[in-house]
Amino acid sequence: MRLLETKSDEEEYTKFLENHERCNFQQSLEWAKVKTSWKKEVILAEDGNKKIIGSLMVWIRKIPFFGNIMYSARGPVCDIHNIEVLEQITEGAKLLAKKYNAIVLRIEPDIESSDTTFKDIMLNLGYLIKDDAKNFRDEIQPRYVFRLDTKGKTEEEIFKAFHQKTRYNVRLATKKGVTVKDGNKEDLKDFHKIMITTGIRDGFIIRPLEYFEKMYDCLGPDHMKILMAYYDGKPISGVIPIMYGNKTWYLYGASSNEHRNLMPNYLLQWEMIKIALGRKSDIYDLRGVPGIADNSNGLYRFKKGFGAKYTEFVGEVYIPFKPLTYKMYKFSEKMFRTLRALKLKLKK
Repeated sequence: MRLLETKSDEEEYTKFLENHERCNFQQSLEWAKVKTSWKKEVILAEDGNKKIIGSLMVWIRKIPFFGNIMYSARGPVCDIHNIEVLEQITEGAKLLAKKYNAIVLRIEPDIESSDTTFKDIMLNLGYLIKDDAKNFRDEIQPRYVFRLDTKGKTEEEIFKAFHQKTRYNVRLATKKGVTVKDGNKEDLKDFHKIMITTGIRDGFIIRPLEYFEKMYDCLGPDHMKILMAYYDGKPISGVIPIMYGNKTWYLYGASSNEHRNLMPNYLLQWEMIKIALGRKSDIYDLRGVPGIADNSNGLYRFKKGFGAKYTEFVGEVYIPFKPLTYKMYKFSEKMFRTLRALKLKLKK
């Protein structure tokens, strides 16, 4: 086990990540450059020849009154049933906890909840598992997502597997004159204006324009695109897909209150799926939905229509290095999110 330190380490790590079947953009050095409010460390598990065989990118942040927390989004990247590799990663995490006097390590893996082998290994290594999250505000990353298997598929096969109404809406958007253009950094201004409208309508906090511009500087154009839908020359909807390794993700979406009957969001999803197919992604990830599989929920119904699999992840896997302090922190975190949700609700 070693920590990432040198330029050579960075190059080896990026190559390892991009070529691993469990690759995730949130474990990338490019994404770490976006998240500058966190300090980055990368734990590298190695074989006898010092070759990387596993990794975990950890972000560290100081929380007022409580101390440092360590967090990892969508790690580890490794054979998740290899005990020796996970032992190395855990050893590295404990060293980092001492270095930063951390109160906890929190990991939110993109590993399905049905994987009892992984859960048993982590429990035996001293981790705890929180698997009761149902709403978006319960965890940092969505625990429930829709994922579309695109490996080796053609556009015809994928489109045919859409729900009939979804196919109809994609065709309707085109028939009614909606067009989609591949944008650039300048188009983020239009995207952000529409995103503000979306946030007000749906009750969520919007990041500033500068955040999206920084994303583009760090990830675009190889790993990030901006797709904008237009009607009569006016932008009415937009999406940001992320492409990294063997996957493509639908990261952000925004839609205006006008011309929603033209179904631009359906056409934009189809365009992102075609991007995934064009770059031969194994998975197109439509990202989060509520933890209750119910067709009465519009977001659930929308994403399900694209033939994707409703996927439940294992939840939060964590080690509380200072259990009492962490318990108090979790209580304050829950209160903060509840009050923030209430504030947004009152604004609507």
